[in-house]
Amino acid sequence: MILGRFQPGPCRIWFSRVSLKQELCFSSVPPQPVPPLAHTLQGYLKALEPLLPPEELSHTCRMVQEFGRPGGLGARLQKGLEKRARNTKNWIADRWVQWAYLESRQPLPVHSSPAISLPRRDFNDWRSQLVFASKLIAAVLDFKSKIKSGHLPVDYMRGKPLCMELYPLLFSSCRIPGPKHDYLAHYGRSRAPTHITVVRNYQFFQLEVYNSDGTPLTESQIHSQLLRIRSQSWKTDKEPMGILTSEHRHTWGEAYNRLLRDKLNKESVKLIETGLFSLCLDSPVMRISDEKYASRKAAQVLHGGGTFSNSGNRWFDKTLQFVVGEDGSWGLLYEQATAEGPPVATLLDHILHYCETPDPKRAPLVPLAMPKKLYFHIDRDIKRDIEHAKQNLDILINDLDVNVFNFKKFGKELPKTQGLSPNSFFQVALQLAYYRVHNEVCPSCDIASQRMFRGGRTEYVRSPTKEALKFIQAFDDPSVSREAKLELFRHAVNAHSALTDLTLKGLGIERHLLGLKLQAIEEGLSIPKIFMDTAYGLATHWKLRTGQVPANTDSVMCFGPLVPDGYAICYNPQADHVHFSITAFNCCEETHAETLALTLKDTLCQLQELLQPTV
Repeated sequence: MILGRFQPGPCRIWFSRVSLKQELCFSSVPPQPVPPLAHTLQGYLKALEPLLPPEELSHTCRMVQEFGRPGGLGARLQKGLEKRARNTKNWIADRWVQWAYLESRQPLPVHSSPAISLPRRDFNDWRSQLVFASKLIAAVLDFKSKIKSGHLPVDYMRGKPLCMELYPLLFSSCRIPGPKHDYLAHYGRSRAPTHITVVRNYQFFQLEVYNSDGTPLTESQIHSQLLRIRSQSWKTDKEPMGILTSEHRHTWGEAYNRLLRDKLNKESVKLIETGLFSLCLDSPVMRISDEKYASRKAAQVLHGGGTFSNSGNRWFDKTLQFVVGEDGSWGLLYEQATAEGPPVATLLDHILHYCETPDPKRAPLVPLAMPKKLYFHIDRDIKRDIEHAKQNLDILINDLDVNVFNFKKFGKELPKTQGLSPNSFFQVALQLAYYRVHNEVCPSCDIASQRMFRGGRTEYVRSPTKEALKFIQAFDDPSVSREAKLELFRHAVNAHSALTDLTLKGLGIERHLLGLKLQAIEEGLSIPKIFMDTAYGLATHWKLRTGQVPANTDSVMCFGPLVPDGYAICYNPQADHVHFSITAFNCCEETHAETLALTLKDTLCQLQELLQPTV
């Protein structure tokens, strides 16, 4: 069966042919429900309690009551959403992708695309770099074959199957810049592409990764081709074309149109966009000290390290970009309009497992065509576009403060032994650390999956609760007993767990509120007053963007803050340690990633003492 367009209109996504086994998996996942209006409005007011003073909360409460009265505007919009839910695969996913990603004009590096930095490999030269890169390519092709054949194991969460339809979209997909909004293109509809793009020293190459009989190249075949690419990609005065994709989306859209006027450029861009994925062969991470290496390594995957480093080795619009450095650093940068973290984490787990097994296949004795170098005709206008992009990217990179660390005192087993949710434990810890630095709680979002529903993407769980605020205000008060603090802490963790449980049942409030707002716009109505209220603006100014991305290895995800005066914090909890990444913008005098990191370490140690007091 070939599925049709993901949505009509500007957000264009096409699905490739899927197996019967995958079709059955898709159909076994229930549709995402539209939460009851009263539930969402009540949850919204509850979420505002720790953020607003009483008089402001009373004002907003009256506004919400008016919106939610029987027969009122809220009821009308709710009916519109319920009708949409009956007539579409998912009532919010396509609108969310359009609103959150494709209509955003912010540059993709730092602001949108997350990076996953993995443990450094045990090599330190280009020869080993190419050997590992060959293994990595073979591993990704093996993963792709499992998707195509329907042999990829179904993901489960809490004993329930998850929607698997994002997996085929990971390959041969790319974001295309537009003047007012971007597009998503997936090129696996008819004759699926058979090449990847390899980029080294800012030079792009088309590498065919399948033999004429349709079998994937062996590792030794791939390695011989990478050697050929290396021999053709010595440092020259080549312009870093990939830098253009780092620009503000409107600016890049205009440059994109200029670029494609030339036939040679159009052919080269098309080959990059249609490739299964990209491989970035980077020079070593600039090393200052062992202490800062983990942060530098993550930053290099995230944005390339700057125009004098590896930022020209990226095409930020591409859905999957694997980065392998000469120094053993490696990771993955992905464009998340196509898919969020969990499917990507599954892919990386497969790569790591594959890399532990020897390659049993012998290379067939057939000559391979030389990888095709992609050329660009750069006129004066494109040269100017590149120079502007280089300046803007370096400004953005210099503005980003990245702090990556491994907290080794304990991991997820500690809260488990206390009967507490590990994720909720760390969420309350983050709230406490933020409060200690800034003397306030702030709007914070914990990203939760909605893949238990057909076509589901993500939802936000609001971490600041009134229970968390009570605990935070009591924790550093010497007049409060340890027993009272422990009880307040348990209440705070359990309150976050309860919100998470509701979200996993499809009863989160953020996407529903957004859906109501967008429904009003679609019906040609004025934006409802509750969304014009200062409380809504405050509540959605996410100063803490957080996400747990658990993996079976010591990886860490890294992304930039959502707002100029905010932080982004990602963590990967292992049994006895936790990997954290914290980012902030240097332009904001109030935020400092290292200060928050030091405070978080101290806070976690004190929470351990609270749960397990030493004699």
